[in-house]
Amino acid sequence: MLPRDLVLSCFRLTQVQERALRKLGIATIADLFRHFPSRYEEGSRTEPIGELAPGEEVTVYGTLSNLSIRKAFRSKVPIAEAILRDSTGSIKIIWFNQPYLAKMLPEGVSLSMRGRVSGKEGRLYISNPQTAEMAPRSPGGPLFEEGPALLPIYPESRGVTSLWFYYAIQKIFKTGILEKLDDPIPPEILKRYNLPSLPTALIFAHTPRKSSDALAARKRFAFEEVFLIQLGKQQARRSYDEKPTFTIVVNTAGLEKFIGRFPFMPTAAQTHAIETILKDFEKSHAMSRLLEGDVGSGKTAVAAATAYATIVSRPKGQDFGNLQVAYMAPTEILAKQHFESFIRYFEYLPVNIGLITGSGCKKFPSKVSPNKATDISRAQLLKWVANGEIPILIGTHALIQKSVRFKHLAYVIIDEQHRFGTAQRSALAKKEHLLPHLLSMTATPIPRTLALTIYGDLDLTLLDEMPHGRKSIITEIVGSQGRAQMYEKIREELRKGRQAYVICPRIDEPDPTKELALLAKSVKAEAARLKKEVFPEYEIGILHSKLTTKEKDRIMAEFASGKIQILTATSVVEVGVNVPNATVILIEGAERFGLSQLHQLRGRVIRSNHQAFCFALAETKGKTSLERLKALQTAKNGFELAELDLKLRGAGQLWGGRQWGISDVAMEAMQNLKMVEAARTEARNLLNEDPKLLKHPNLREAVASRSEELHFE
Repeated sequence: MLPRDLVLSCFRLTQVQERALRKLGIATIADLFRHFPSRYEEGSRTEPIGELAPGEEVTVYGTLSNLSIRKAFRSKVPIAEAILRDSTGSIKIIWFNQPYLAKMLPEGVSLSMRGRVSGKEGRLYISNPQTAEMAPRSPGGPLFEEGPALLPIYPESRGVTSLWFYYAIQKIFKTGILEKLDDPIPPEILKRYNLPSLPTALIFAHTPRKSSDALAARKRFAFEEVFLIQLGKQQARRSYDEKPTFTIVVNTAGLEKFIGRFPFMPTAAQTHAIETILKDFEKSHAMSRLLEGDVGSGKTAVAAATAYATIVSRPKGQDFGNLQVAYMAPTEILAKQHFESFIRYFEYLPVNIGLITGSGCKKFPSKVSPNKATDISRAQLLKWVANGEIPILIGTHALIQKSVRFKHLAYVIIDEQHRFGTAQRSALAKKEHLLPHLLSMTATPIPRTLALTIYGDLDLTLLDEMPHGRKSIITEIVGSQGRAQMYEKIREELRKGRQAYVICPRIDEPDPTKELALLAKSVKAEAARLKKEVFPEYEIGILHSKLTTKEKDRIMAEFASGKIQILTATSVVEVGVNVPNATVILIEGAERFGLSQLHQLRGRVIRSNHQAFCFALAETKGKTSLERLKALQTAKNGFELAELDLKLRGAGQLWGGRQWGISDVAMEAMQNLKMVEAARTEARNLLNEDPKLLKHPNLREAVASRSEELHFE
């Protein structure tokens, strides 16, 4: 295992350096060791110092001496200086803003340095060179030989440079700490996949002699992280499966009648998903399933059908009462949309449906108006949920507050679950004595490798079919020359009574004194321009995250009713906006969005059997960006698009480490299905033999530590 000692206890850090390390997420030696180089500079033949000339980019080798610190005369910038000397001459080395080097570098150390020669003849110097410590040359050996094969270049932050990381790590290496490390991965697994041990991998990562060393190190650490995640996920699943759950007795005839009232014919994929979930209900342990499907593929209908099957089932040993369902969504807009959808599905039945959000509570049906919902107090709603009178409760994070108690919570449905933290999901699913069945749903296209890793504790079901009669969306990539023609196509749709979205990357215009990226259109300015110059005859609304909940509700109600014909918005509409009459979406600065996000956005207009259009406007002429956008036209579905985006951009850019709690190195593994499947298989096999990891204490500690770090935001 890597030591968890504080980095601060090993070095005398300035406040600037402490802040920089915190910004990079580095607080311990383990963090420092796993701050891997982002790239490696190829070494080159060293040059005689006595023959250097100004302007040359060179690699030199010599002995360092005369280390000192001073401050620049006017700017007061701290400067470290030294002399690098070989048998042919000497040259001054200057480091700006790096005074710690004078303390870190010992007098007489042998160094290889790479940088640009500056100054005039007789007063030459190299500033801020890339540096690597070398073993002293053997007496009588060649004076000028090949320099270090690879120089590590680390991600930096203001106050700590790549060179600081290099010397900090080398300093720790010299303490002999590598000899004391315990490798959490069993040796037989390392041998099976030809992976280096932990000490060797650290040396390979930070001081590689050849590129294959660095590659082997990254492969090992990628495997290790995915392996630890898989162990944690599968342990959680085993623990989940051991706990008692609710018995849901499915009323087949009633369910068939319920589905028969749908205003559409369910697809084969929907039917299969419903049948799979019902089979899970019959098992002795609680269901843990992920339902992944494109926008508009009918996940809500699957949720409604399985919710019906739950609420018409009696609690065990009773011939009265009903089981309950909780449906959690990440935003108020989406929660209210699901509430309205469930009203349409259940309105002919004597079923109470509740809604709880941060801004208030509702109940359907109203005693005064049986066909409508009514506002009710939070206290009254909580009372009815607690005594079982409300079998279906839909809401946001408000659902997991301690004050919300169910009588018989048997089924939990979570929409866009990656937007919730792991602890939040667990809090909802484990509030009751009996563990409820769990269905997570997402419309975010995720490559199989990432799904296997981050959702390793869930069974996967795909909705890979669109509803019958749904036409494929027509997607066009539009350059600046095609803007006028595009506006005419949009106008044709508006004349038919249809509606349109205009998506912009930002809310406000940037401050020209502070920002350089002036090309990105803003919602407010674009709405004003469209109203004045392009569509003066139509009503244009604005929607973005800074609006209050009441303002958002008003805008969405006006758009849904047709009072607003064009909705100018940020990507806030990516999730939770359902207006079937909207058939056109125009996305400004499309290259600024990921392919999966673009796919989500255009899904807003695939809500009816009318022909839908997506216009993606690119501000760039870059070949790679345009190729990526063209994939929107060629990919058959979101899953294919996600795999394509993975190849073009890599997992780190698509689903960054901060979002998933996974490092960049492990994200690279997401392009390697064999590695992910191997880690998954090894984790399963190991837990079959040693479920509690009692025989592998180092591994148990590593899994516990990794589980604490892992999060889904």
